[in-house]
Amino acid sequence: MAQTPQQRKANEKYAKHEAAKRGKGQISIKQKQHSKSPVSTGWLVILAFVVCGGLIFELLRIVPELWSAVGSMFGRLTA
Repeated sequence: MAQTPQQRKANEKYAKHEAAKRGKGQISIKQKQHSKSPVSTGWLVILAFVVCGGLIFELLRIVPELWSAVGSMFGRLTA
């Protein structure tokens, strides 16, 4: 059976009272540790450029060729 909020509060009060009788300090609350990434932001940017940069440069090279091919195909259809 689950505790009601009133029961939980009473249990915490009792536990604090008993801990004080034994001479123990208050229960410590664990802090969440903020973990840092092992890779810095600069290295992530460089990695993204290496991975995606080649694709971008290849598209910049191919797009004019595609436009000229589409234009010539359209020219042949209209002529």
